[in-house]
Amino acid sequence: MKRVLAIILGGGAGTRLYPLTKLRAKPAVPVAGKYRLIDIPVSNCINSEIFKIYVLTQFNSASLNRHIARTYSFAGFTEGFVEVLAAQQTPENLNWFQGTADAVRQYLWLMEEWDADEYLILSGDHLYRMDYRLFIQRHRETGADITLSVLPIDERRASDFGLVKIDESGRIINFSEKPKGDALTKMRVDTTVLGLTPEQAQEQPYIASMGIYVFKKDVLINLLKESSERTDFGKEIIPDASKDYNVQAYLYDGYWEDIGTIEAFYHANLALTQQPHPPFSFYDEQAPIYTRARYLPPSKILDSQITESMIGEGCILKSCRIERSVLGVRSRIEAGCVIQDSLLMGADFYQPFAERKSDCTPKEVALGIGANTTIRRAIIDKNARIGCDVQIVNKDNVEEAERENQGFYIKSGIVVVLKNAVIPDGTII
Repeated sequence: MKRVLAIILGGGAGTRLYPLTKLRAKPAVPVAGKYRLIDIPVSNCINSEIFKIYVLTQFNSASLNRHIARTYSFAGFTEGFVEVLAAQQTPENLNWFQGTADAVRQYLWLMEEWDADEYLILSGDHLYRMDYRLFIQRHRETGADITLSVLPIDERRASDFGLVKIDESGRIINFSEKPKGDALTKMRVDTTVLGLTPEQAQEQPYIASMGIYVFKKDVLINLLKESSERTDFGKEIIPDASKDYNVQAYLYDGYWEDIGTIEAFYHANLALTQQPHPPFSFYDEQAPIYTRARYLPPSKILDSQITESMIGEGCILKSCRIERSVLGVRSRIEAGCVIQDSLLMGADFYQPFAERKSDCTPKEVALGIGANTTIRRAIIDKNARIGCDVQIVNKDNVEEAERENQGFYIKSGIVVVLKNAVIPDGTII
């Protein structure tokens, strides 16, 4: 794996995840109470013994830079690094990244300096655990020019993905990007060739690309230099390459979730609380997910009732009820609060005397969740100040709403309170 260079695509403006991406790049969005999205692909690389990692981004990259600098520092005896490459103007190119392939094209001059045989292209907004060694081994054994990681999926989700058809050898012979109607029907295949049982193949008759690719170095360089008009891997580069190059499929059979929308992000986080077997677990000692070490005190829980929830470090919970929720680091929940089916991202800092704040008399709203507040089916971003006697319950069952001046949005019926927002005492949402 020393001859593999990993390139993580940080995504565009993250409009589907807005307002979580208002002040941060998509890979820097917090997940599971203490991690960030970028920790998933970087940890998969480290666990696969791939230590040369670039992260490409162009929006709000300050917090992403800070997180990576504080988290991933390899010893001086290795060439390993995790480095953010942000969009920049050069004499040859005055434009921002125009797409996934264009982002890599603009930094090819830097990547070519490394003595690598393969380029591993990853996405920054997926939740999964994968050993890339098996993926690259399959790529080498088949003599492929390009290998895509694929998974079988059902008809309900099929039109959200790029779909492929393969022959008996696993070679990809047809592509269709997010097809619908007749175009979707034409992409049905017998997925027993991937090793599924006839029953599973009946349920999952489509093969979806996961947006994870491995290229031979010279093949990627040739494809990107051939035409600057082709700016996207999934829509242009790979479908065009399948005519002249050996493009293979690698079957991935584990949990994988694209969490690029608010709804998918919300459900993926809450699924972590499922008992006894969540679809994804952070408790795997063989393949841990790494993140920044914060050295926080343990969480303090006073006379509270907690069911099916995850609580980050450094939290203070007083006489409250928490049900099927994820609480991020430094969350402070006052007495009488009810938190249900919600994701609280916590805080970046403590207020002075954080343990003492419990009454509702101060003139300003304290950091955290004030007394006697109810929160249901919501995402509360970092450093939010929620007052006392607040109800965040979407009482009118609104599906979509934009109330940025009031500190919140509603997306797919989920209330999203903005980072640093202040919700005054007695507010009802």
